[in-house]
Amino acid sequence: MARAFASKDARRLIDEHIILKKKLENVEELAEQYRSEIVSASDKLAAQEVLKILEEIPIEEVNRDKRGFRTKVLRDYGYNTISDIAAASVYQIASLRGVSEDAAHAMKRVVDDLIREARAGAKIRLSSDDKSPFATQLVAVVSEYRKCVPYIETCRRLLSANGKKIESALEDLAPAASGLRWFFTSKQNKQKAQEAYTLLNSLLADTYGSEAENTIAALHTVRNNADNDAWSDFGENSIQFFNVLEDVVPGILGTSDAVYGLPEDLAREIQEEAFFPEGLLCELRRYQEWGVKYILHQERVLLGDEMGLGKTIQAIATMVSLKNTGATHFVVVCPASVITNWCREIRKQSKLQVIKVHSQGRDAALKEWIDAGGVAVTTYETTNYFALEDNFKFTLLVVDEAHYIKNPEARRTVNVKNLGKHAKRLLFMTGTALENRVGEMISLIQILQPVIASQVKSMISLASAPQFREKVAPVYYRRKREDVLTELPELITVKEWCAISDMEERIYEQSIMSKNYADIRRVSWNVDDLKDSSKAKRMLEIIDDAEAEGRKILVFSFFLDTIRKITFLLGDRCLNPINGSVSPQRRQEIIDEFNRAPAGTVLAAQIQSGGTGLNIQSASVVILCEPQFKPSIENQAISRAYRMGQTRNVLVYRLLCENTVDEKMTALLEEKQAIFDAFADESAAAAESLGLDDRTFGSMIEEEIERIKAKELS
Repeated sequence: MARAFASKDARRLIDEHIILKKKLENVEELAEQYRSEIVSASDKLAAQEVLKILEEIPIEEVNRDKRGFRTKVLRDYGYNTISDIAAASVYQIASLRGVSEDAAHAMKRVVDDLIREARAGAKIRLSSDDKSPFATQLVAVVSEYRKCVPYIETCRRLLSANGKKIESALEDLAPAASGLRWFFTSKQNKQKAQEAYTLLNSLLADTYGSEAENTIAALHTVRNNADNDAWSDFGENSIQFFNVLEDVVPGILGTSDAVYGLPEDLAREIQEEAFFPEGLLCELRRYQEWGVKYILHQERVLLGDEMGLGKTIQAIATMVSLKNTGATHFVVVCPASVITNWCREIRKQSKLQVIKVHSQGRDAALKEWIDAGGVAVTTYETTNYFALEDNFKFTLLVVDEAHYIKNPEARRTVNVKNLGKHAKRLLFMTGTALENRVGEMISLIQILQPVIASQVKSMISLASAPQFREKVAPVYYRRKREDVLTELPELITVKEWCAISDMEERIYEQSIMSKNYADIRRVSWNVDDLKDSSKAKRMLEIIDDAEAEGRKILVFSFFLDTIRKITFLLGDRCLNPINGSVSPQRRQEIIDEFNRAPAGTVLAAQIQSGGTGLNIQSASVVILCEPQFKPSIENQAISRAYRMGQTRNVLVYRLLCENTVDEKMTALLEEKQAIFDAFADESAAAAESLGLDDRTFGSMIEEEIERIKAKELS
């Protein structure tokens, strides 16, 4: 049988395919090489963290089992911490006068145990403010791996789709590579060789060959250009970095599936739940995908994740997954202050259609949603106008800040419940911990899953017990920031004690004697000109330092007058302030402008208005102008910057004046916090139990009046 190609053509084609296959296999091996390098770099960074831990443990800890080691001798020779012993050899320790070789070996065994304990609990942090050599090495390899993954996946797909048929074709073509062997080949096998030659030629000429070569070339370009932009890549894509680390080195960030806190049987079911993310335009953290699967599996739930953990994106991802399985209509009910943010986030993070049903045009918008589908975003107040036909059904009702409907008799509660009758699934969300508000929790669970509500009503006294948490697990799910965002950079809080001038002191004392609560709390800010304010002077210094470090600044005050004065003082350095009169849409415009602004830019806000519902990770310095009655208000404000996506250490400065109510308020709140930490369940929020009331504040003022009178008499 004649053939249309020569033996050398067959050999060339075979060689080309073998070479290309080897290149693709090398790319697959490259993935494992990267993962190995990530593990190694992570271990080095973790070892650095272990060393820091050991440096904090005094040398006396080697005697924790009362071994009788002579630690005074060790200190005399400069061995002050466990890290000093860890760095020394047995023979170096045994060379010390008074330490035997046997004792040196025993000490090293104790230290080795301490090292293992420290390593087991060590976790790494990555921060743009800490570009140590080990951290830089890890960021660089993760950055390069992350950029290479799409090309690696393409090569893997090409091999998977074509590998077996290429191997089979190469085997069929092999007889044609030798003239002598071809002569003795059967007619049937010669036909197979002809077909194999055609197939292999077409594969090289068409998609397989061109896509493989182009992908490999692009991969080499990426690797060659991966140099000094790794930290910049981290700053822009931190979530992807942390997802890579969680995948490659489980537990290195201090997280594991175990912290998600669900009963084992339920957790196993959640893990198997299908999630379809096509159309979601962002990457979820692992704990967020777990949350989405929980919502999908349980259908009627209350998601109570702490602020900053991404409840909104979990709700959006849930809607995306449901849309991919045929759902068409969704509703989000939220406070008016965040309706603009909801609409923006849905458009930004997904391909879902968004229709705002609010204010003027709400009737037309509602009709459009009914006809066209998508996500209707509305407010609690507007639910009163949400008229739907009795037989109209939609897939999911999302209720944000669900504690707004804690009162069963309230009009908005009734409206939301009526709207929920049209929904196949319900998702309530609140960042407010309900473990210490069990009555409110049960009210919400009553709407979602009445059977569970009736079961736990008799268990209120056991609200912090494992039995209670297990009973509500099918409907109430809450993760804390320290459990799932352990990789967040440090939150550094600094008390800035400002020494007030004689003039400020006179104004403060006049306020005290007149018992003007507002003026008393505005100590240092209630001078006529902020150039005379000690707090304002310190604030300007902090802002200057922040600008020099490439940071942006948030300034919070309870008082509108203080915000106005600060805005006027800062001039062009400060954007338009956010207060209660600023509409949600304008508020978001200001934040967008702030995100685009250069380092040193300041955004001032009333703490009640700017402290909730906003994400401002572009800021990494927070200035609190005065102590608040409730620490929860301050924590909410700080969480605007210290949340998922933040890649820098967040610096919080509390501006305080000595010998004023600032000092008394701070001391009392710290005392209450210490008591709470000592006796309260860690899963319960301190928000309501830690605040000050007017009566307590009035007592502080009376103490100040007595102090001022005594000073005048002396």
